[in-house]
Amino acid sequence: MSALRIALLGAESTGKSTLARALHQALPHLTGLRVARVDEYLREWCEREGRTPRADEQLAIIQEQERRADALAASHDVLIADTTALMPAIYSEYLFADTSLAAWAHQAHRRYHLSLLMSTDLPWAPDTMRDGPHAQAPVDRLLRRWLREAGHAFVVVQGQGPSRLEHALDALTPLLGQVSPGQATGAAKPVGGLFSRLLDRQSRLPGSTRWTCELCDDPGCEHALKAAPSPQDRHRS
Repeated sequence: MSALRIALLGAESTGKSTLARALHQALPHLTGLRVARVDEYLREWCEREGRTPRADEQLAIIQEQERRADALAASHDVLIADTTALMPAIYSEYLFADTSLAAWAHQAHRRYHLSLLMSTDLPWAPDTMRDGPHAQAPVDRLLRRWLREAGHAFVVVQGQGPSRLEHALDALTPLLGQVSPGQATGAAKPVGGLFSRLLDRQSRLPGSTRWTCELCDDPGCEHALKAAPSPQDRHRS
């Protein structure tokens, strides 16, 4: 079976990298699964080059992002992706009015079983690689539209500090429960508690529904707009 792929998406300064690191640290301990994290290549590229990419450089960036994801997914049970090809493609539309990368990015993103969409509820954290807070809301709106129109399963994650991690774990637990730990060296012995803690909450949801309202940031009141496919279903497709 292929790895369970979880995408972390969001506008600038919405906590993607912080949550990716927290999940990467917590999940092996809680589940015994072999968990990998692929970091954002776009940011690495910008830091290395000292500038933002031109429109003609974006395709190579999204291809490298997914190449790295594939390499890690091949030897792990779970892949936490600190963005996917969708984010550079969205910035191409936002910055350059270039939609030529959309089809490629959506096709690549369909291999991810669920996207965690970062809410814009965190304080803005400036750095030299970010456009500024003025870009956050329009990128968030564009990202939600892309996810909704393409039918990608997603959950909005909110909260600060430990509550943001707990919110993400709530969303991921139903999918994580379907993953069998691999036999490769490095798989941890689970400490237990993650699945039993959320069993009652998941059992109250109808069928295999997931929290995927594109506007509501509270998973407790989100409606099932789309059922996230199981890892097995996504692998067969």
